[in-house]
Amino acid sequence: MTVDKRTYPTWLNGEFKSVQKEYTEPTRLLDDDGTLLSPGWARHMVFDYDRSLVSPKLRSKEWDFYQISNGKYAVQLNFANISFGGFISAVLIDLRNKQHDRKLSTGTMCDATLIYIGGREKYPLPPKGDVPNNLKYTVESSFGKADFEFDTKETSRTLHFERKMKGMDVVADFHMDIPEGLENITTVLPFKNSPKSFFMTTKQNCMPCSGTFKFGDKVVEFSKEDTYCALDWGRVNTPYQLVWYWGNGATKVKDEDGSEHTVGFEITWGIGDESYATETAIFYDGKLHKFGAVDVEKFPKTNGFMNEWKFVSEDGRFDMTMTPFFDNHGDTNVLNLLRMHTHQLHGTWNGTVTLDDGKKIEIKDMYAFCEYCENKW
Repeated sequence: MTVDKRTYPTWLNGEFKSVQKEYTEPTRLLDDDGTLLSPGWARHMVFDYDRSLVSPKLRSKEWDFYQISNGKYAVQLNFANISFGGFISAVLIDLRNKQHDRKLSTGTMCDATLIYIGGREKYPLPPKGDVPNNLKYTVESSFGKADFEFDTKETSRTLHFERKMKGMDVVADFHMDIPEGLENITTVLPFKNSPKSFFMTTKQNCMPCSGTFKFGDKVVEFSKEDTYCALDWGRVNTPYQLVWYWGNGATKVKDEDGSEHTVGFEITWGIGDESYATETAIFYDGKLHKFGAVDVEKFPKTNGFMNEWKFVSEDGRFDMTMTPFFDNHGDTNVLNLLRMHTHQLHGTWNGTVTLDDGKKIEIKDMYAFCEYCENKW
């Protein structure tokens, strides 16, 4: 396997060695002075996150991000607290809006993002993302007002957003199932030579989702028959510049005997020091199957984003190819000091994944996404 060394900071004898340190019991995340204590991964959020210990506080960022899609439309609901301010957003994207030259597609139907200015204590977020919790605020700023509620229960999540924008009402309502025993992957990644920095996320997918996105007199409906939601829950304390890849998806597959199963995956890499864990997992009927470091065979930047992406893991258990059909490209740039530059590629995936017991599952024409992101924040 040939791996692009730009994405892996830890190498031994010219080859990346991923050490998967799993935590199964509650464990303290930070020392009293903010030093990271527990890098690694878990199947649930077992890390005790105390936001008051994060240091320096201006590097702290928190978000609850939900992406809902059926392969035709995608909805992104996000609440982010970035120390000096933040934003609440509800975005609807038409993934079918493709240009014939396959370079860049622009399909945003509605973007109801509202930015606010204020300290990190203005809208605190919960310390765990995979247990019952309620996040409900009315966000007001000089740009307008938005009401939202993200409510998590044992077996379900409900998401609500509403805002009046440019004379029209924008309302998003979604309900998703949390299957019994559903596991996630929670990772805590350190940064070399920066003992107080960390990147902690919980990624949970395979959640069937239904709902509506309304803006003005237009309504787009989603059904649990073909729609899944992925949660990206983040609490981080990071350096100024970051680069990452993130891919995620879920689908139904059938065994030879005709039985149906839910299969999903989570792949993230390029962030921090991955020598303690990699954010790579297969989910099969809700249970996590851990595999090693993953990379894309050919670096897509700068003109290759709409070409095929070939993914390979160091242990061979994730062998997939994505054929993109839509590039959700965004570039928010404030004087090149604050920047979020993303190519989120939505496409059709084919290949194989291998479970812990050696069972190999063939994936055919699965809808999923992978993004490449460069940040200054």
